[in-house]
Amino acid sequence: MGVMTISPENEHRWQELNQLLLAASDAYYGGTEPIISDAEYDERLRELAELEDRHPELRLLGSATTRVAYARVTEFAPVTHRQRMLSLDNVFDEEELDEWLARVPAERYLCELKIDGLAVNLTYLDGRLAVAATRGDGRVGEDVTGNVATIDGIPHRLRGTNVPAVLEVRGEVFFPKQAFAELNEALVVAGQHPFANPRNAAAGSLRQKDPRITAARPLRMIVHGIGTHDGLDLTSQSQSYDALASFGLPVSSHTKVVGSAAAARDYVTYHGEHRHDAEHEIDGVVIKVDDLVSQRRLGSTSRAPRWAIAYKYPPEEVHTRLLDIRVGVGRTGRVTPFAAMDPVLVAGSTVAMATLHNAHEVVRKGVRIGDTVVLRKAGDVIPEIVAPVVALRDDSERDFVMATHCPSCGTALAQQKEGDKDLRCPNARSCPSQLRERLYSLAARGAFDIEALGAVGARDLLESGLLTDESGLFALTEDDLARSSIYASRSGGVTANGAKLLENLAAAIQQPLWRVLVALSIRHVGPTAARALASRFGSMDAIRAASVTELADTEGVGQVIAQSLKEWFEVDWHVNIVEAWAAAGVRMADGAAQERSEAQPTASLQGLTVVVTGSLEGFTRDGAKEAIVSRGGKAAGSVSRKTDYVVVGENAGSKAVKAEELGLPILDEADFLRLLEQGPAGVSGGEEGAGPGSPAGE
Repeated sequence: MGVMTISPENEHRWQELNQLLLAASDAYYGGTEPIISDAEYDERLRELAELEDRHPELRLLGSATTRVAYARVTEFAPVTHRQRMLSLDNVFDEEELDEWLARVPAERYLCELKIDGLAVNLTYLDGRLAVAATRGDGRVGEDVTGNVATIDGIPHRLRGTNVPAVLEVRGEVFFPKQAFAELNEALVVAGQHPFANPRNAAAGSLRQKDPRITAARPLRMIVHGIGTHDGLDLTSQSQSYDALASFGLPVSSHTKVVGSAAAARDYVTYHGEHRHDAEHEIDGVVIKVDDLVSQRRLGSTSRAPRWAIAYKYPPEEVHTRLLDIRVGVGRTGRVTPFAAMDPVLVAGSTVAMATLHNAHEVVRKGVRIGDTVVLRKAGDVIPEIVAPVVALRDDSERDFVMATHCPSCGTALAQQKEGDKDLRCPNARSCPSQLRERLYSLAARGAFDIEALGAVGARDLLESGLLTDESGLFALTEDDLARSSIYASRSGGVTANGAKLLENLAAAIQQPLWRVLVALSIRHVGPTAARALASRFGSMDAIRAASVTELADTEGVGQVIAQSLKEWFEVDWHVNIVEAWAAAGVRMADGAAQERSEAQPTASLQGLTVVVTGSLEGFTRDGAKEAIVSRGGKAAGSVSRKTDYVVVGENAGSKAVKAEELGLPILDEADFLRLLEQGPAGVSGGEEGAGPGSPAGE
């Protein structure tokens, strides 16, 4: 068999991929802006590896597949690590994970979150922090001791009596998610470029020449490994974490040791569903063989240990091109800029649009039309542009200019009140966009739940003249729909969807009062406030008759919502909608006073705050909230010392952990049902007034 030759195409592609990946690695680890997204980097690295597998003669010493990170000439002094800092191999789906688990069997695996931060090595000599360095190329990093010393939670001196004379500690420096947006806003205000993501914010903050700048930024660190050490008697990875914690070093609260491959897979699945619970960004999970003897037996490749693997979740951040910034008009007249982008796959769906909220937000984020931007989408959350990739600008980009007139009806835009960041179209009654959005919105699951009325149907009912506004919706007949272009059949009757719409409308008139309130599109009146108002007042007439003070005193309402509600009912055509719906049979009261006392729940949770976390068998998320509010309680979204009860279902996240830390009463679903029926007496051994610090059932 002759010598295999490499085609010019393959050689060119290898050079192209290698140069791109090395440049991207330099940007990634150097604290500058990323030039490609994490997802594209992983995809290109896999392509390079596959190309080298087919043509091993291409695999040179300088290949991106063999480098741990990057080598960079900087003003920071070089530091040689006592023990090399390796990278991790990746898997991207369950099949690849199963292959690794089968290839690397173990009695125990240590599972931990893969922090999307900057790898740092801390060297302690005789218990004192001597040197802090970035990973660099794995052998030589950059001295950032002065900056790392300013990070809250990193001890300058280790505590304990068994501290080794020499100790290398590996971990990740990260930028807390909550503080990231605040930092970017401050940078834009100061005329500086924003960071593309929290990881780059951490890297850029750590590489400041002035440690005072680093100290002013809320960096944190979590440690997850030990390099060289002198005098530690360790048998497992988890034991090393216990030792690090005993020295006063910050370790993760999300780490878990499991006894089987199946349990490791369950950990991956759980945190894939709860990847936003942690205080830092994550892009996956790391699974390690826990036993150190087994680790040494398995060894490492030139770049990564064989005893550990990183499972990478589907990307939630990608790069794409911002083609244009347009404006849309919502149901309350708010005019919102939105981004039109090159379609891109992120978090399991193809995204081509993203909200920009208002003109001030466009300026705050520092984005321009034509920019390459970082796009984030988390599950069902609306896609968000995080920041521009300033390094890729070529001077063809242009600033966005906010519209001065409504793009739908041409009315001059204005602030609803002085100081508003939002501009609104004041033509609420006849603006086509507002009419369409209100009609579509009232059909939503959280309002009337009219399945057969979508965006296309709403547009058709208005454009065909069957409706001039939402007031006539419940008076529609089969003859009316026969004149529609969407709901009419060719035979002159209605389609199956038209018949379904009529069925939906007949059922919708029996929806409870709070849903009717939501459907009216009153500014600030969402499901929580609507439930509270319906529960307290019982009828639309009583709500209309109530004073602003009475409305505001309702739990979960307040002055702003009360004022907005009162002002809405002062508009004649708004009242016409309510009266037309009432005439068509829409429910405007939850029943007479006597009926309410018999049919409505008692105020068993009056004055109590309840948090529900995880999945319950007998309640949807909205159903649990409604059950709490209808009984006089407050359904809170976060756990605090003011929380009275925390209901924990399947796959509960950080809220359950925090409840335990605070010593709050924790209830299962059966306890929750007793609480709803009997109040505190049902879960406190017959004693009323159980509260924080008095766990139920004791």
